[in-house]
Amino acid sequence: MERLKALPGVTEVAVNNSLPGYNPGLRFEATVPGSPNSERIGFDGCSENLLRVLEMQMSLGRWLSASEVDSAQPVAVINQTLAGQFFGGENPLGRQIEAQGFDEKVRPARDVYFQVIGVVRDTKNYGPQVPVLPMAFVPFTIRGGGLFYLKTNGDPALLMNPVRREVWAVNPDSIFSPQMGPYIDVFYGLTYSTHELGLTTFTGGAGIALVLVVIGVFSVMAYTVSLQTREIGVRMALGAQQGEILRMVLRKGFVLLVAGICIGLFASYGLTRFLASQIWGVSATDPWTFGAVLALVVGVGLAACFLPARRATRVDPLVALRYE
Repeated sequence: MERLKALPGVTEVAVNNSLPGYNPGLRFEATVPGSPNSERIGFDGCSENLLRVLEMQMSLGRWLSASEVDSAQPVAVINQTLAGQFFGGENPLGRQIEAQGFDEKVRPARDVYFQVIGVVRDTKNYGPQVPVLPMAFVPFTIRGGGLFYLKTNGDPALLMNPVRREVWAVNPDSIFSPQMGPYIDVFYGLTYSTHELGLTTFTGGAGIALVLVVIGVFSVMAYTVSLQTREIGVRMALGAQQGEILRMVLRKGFVLLVAGICIGLFASYGLTRFLASQIWGVSATDPWTFGAVLALVVGVGLAACFLPARRATRVDPLVALRYE
């Protein structure tokens, strides 16, 4: 860690056992001594620099210190979710969490009692689709191993060869498998790549379907109004005003639109369960989406009523009466 931190362009180096945002660490059954309730929570081994590298924020207490990490002290910083589940509204600082079978260096594996020294604000730890899982950050030296995370002030890709040299200088037999780039790119690929492909494909089909809906609504409504040309001629011959004719046509067209929209809404609502697993952060029955589509259909439908009706009211009543 010291050799990597000395590289030009590297500002911080941390060790972490898990993939931030996608892994809450090794899962163990844990409880508060004296409490009958237990919970399977994640224990993420890390170094004292992880807080700064990932720019997490403390809610209560403090983060792990270098001496605690170096000496593998059984201390833990827990997230707000775990604090709420284990301690409710009580102050968790100084309390203990028992991790069953955590120490596998002995057989049988023994329980480890971690003293809570801090609470960190919740961040997503199993993908953005899943609610935050309870987890604790503990010194990685208790179990060993982990991944290096570097914070840089330049292009991370330029550090690949220098990092490789420093790693092999310490251990020439180690397997070097770097991800030299912004972590947001890794997170983006894991989170959105599959969904983005599906969304692109689905959007194309949905776009075509929406165009067909617009064309269909306009054509049907325009044809329906054109069938009233003779009626319009009779009404105008009897003295009806252009405004009255337009209101009559729009009123009839709106009734048809409302009937079709109601059927469409019920069908769409019934199909939303097939979309629920593909989206997060927004409801499958998002009112803005439904509202936008309704506004489009109503606008197209009324335009389809208005344009032919307006054209018919400008025709000589005698011509309209001869219309077939």
